[in-house]
Amino acid sequence: MVIATCRRVILVAPGSDERKARKALDSSVDEVVLDLEDAVTAGRKDEVREVVAELVGEYGPRRPVSVRVNGPDTRWFRRDLSALCEVADALSSIVIPKVGSTVDLEAADRILDKAGGTEVRLQALVETPAGIHNVDRIAAGSRIEAVIIGYADLGAALGRSPAAPPEQWLYVQDRVLHAARAAGVQAIDGPFLGIADDPAFRRAGHWAADLGFDGKWVVHPAQAGTTLELFTPSVEQVDFARRVLSALEQAEEQGVGAVQLDGRMLDEALAVAARRTLTKIGARQ
Repeated sequence: MVIATCRRVILVAPGSDERKARKALDSSVDEVVLDLEDAVTAGRKDEVREVVAELVGEYGPRRPVSVRVNGPDTRWFRRDLSALCEVADALSSIVIPKVGSTVDLEAADRILDKAGGTEVRLQALVETPAGIHNVDRIAAGSRIEAVIIGYADLGAALGRSPAAPPEQWLYVQDRVLHAARAAGVQAIDGPFLGIADDPAFRRAGHWAADLGFDGKWVVHPAQAGTTLELFTPSVEQVDFARRVLSALEQAEEQGVGAVQLDGRMLDEALAVAARRTLTKIGARQ
């Protein structure tokens, strides 16, 4: 398997359409999530699960591939997790949708352990009011790598308009971001409710990037380039981050307490920001 060390742009592809799935897997996005949930009708769940497992086995050894399974309250949940354990060596992670509490993660733990997937990592898609309420505990789950906001289902549950501007999601976004940072996992902005790379999409992406999210889900390849640009640090930011860490490392070796760089005092807050900058480009620190 290839681990997704950075998740700036995550392209979600329908498991039910092998052509689109392969096109996504052949792209250069940081991670591809093959979807077994919304993109697959009830009558095709078993068939598509087999196809997706084969794609994971084929592509997983050379690029990050994760799979969104069906929800914990569905009859397909156990089958999805068990089947993916058979290709665990090629699987980056499993995305659990509609995580409402740690009970859902514990259910996944039991199934994965029984199927031999003790090392399988998870991402939690929080898209219900209960999930937002419990997001601190969810983010702290032992297998969790990232927490993602699911705007469509959450908006429907809240009665919020699909056209709501990004500012109206600030409470939810801050809750998820704080929970992820406290748990030391990635905070991922969910997909925009539209497939065009238009001003509304760019505004929402800018907003999430400025808040501090690590990356964003996209549901159409047309949005991938803009998303990558929004969540990738500039050359100047990367250079400054490297110089900050180098200066602090040299100071520690020399036993110097106070360090300056470009007229600024360096401290742990700047070091944390520098490490996060380098993480976003997948650089070793």
